[in-house]
Amino acid sequence: MERFHEIGRGKIAAIATSLEMRERPAPRPAPSDLPGQVVPWPKPDAPTYLALYRKVGAAHLWFSRLYMSPAELEAALASPATMIFSWRVDGEDEGLLELDFAGGEDCEIKYFGVTERLQGTGAARALMNHAIETGFARPIRRLWLHTNTIDHPRALGFYRRTGFEPIGQSLEIADDPRLNGALPRDAAPHIPIFD
Repeated sequence: MERFHEIGRGKIAAIATSLEMRERPAPRPAPSDLPGQVVPWPKPDAPTYLALYRKVGAAHLWFSRLYMSPAELEAALASPATMIFSWRVDGEDEGLLELDFAGGEDCEIKYFGVTERLQGTGAARALMNHAIETGFARPIRRLWLHTNTIDHPRALGFYRRTGFEPIGQSLEIADDPRLNGALPRDAAPHIPIFD
C-alpha cells in the first residue's frame, strides 16, 4: 500500500476520526459566568440556519449543508429526528449544536461548534454538556460524532477529555467549497487552496 496519495487539484483532504460515548459521563465543569446561554432552535428557516452554519463552520470548511437543495435542507431541519440549539449572546447566535436521532438507538452530534469569539470562554464546554444531557435523555445506546484534521486543532482533545472514545478513521476528500462559491475564498486561510 502506498503511503502517499496525490489529491487532485481543486480538492480538500482530511483524516476524519469517529468517536463515541456509550455511557453518560459526569458533566465537566463550565464557568458559571459564561457569556450567553443554550437556546432551543426548533425548525429554523434555512437562510437563518445557513448564516449560523457559515459563521461557526467556515473557518473549518463546513460545507455539507451548503450543497443541499432548499427543499432537502428544510426537510432535514424540520425532521422530528433533528434537534437544533444555538448558543446565544446578547441576541446574537454564536454557537451551533445539531443532534440527529434518526439512527434509532444512536444519536449523532451532527454539528457542534462556537464562533472564534467564544473559543476559550467555556461556552463550548457548556454546549457539549447540553448535548450529552439531551442525547442521553432518550433511550440511546451511544452518542457519537466525527471530527477531522481541518477542524479546530483542539477539537479532538476536547472530545476525548469529554469522554468520547475514538473508534475509527477515514480519509475525506471533497471539492474545495472555496472554489465553487459555497464559502468565501478567504475562509480557513490555514488550509491551502490548489486550484
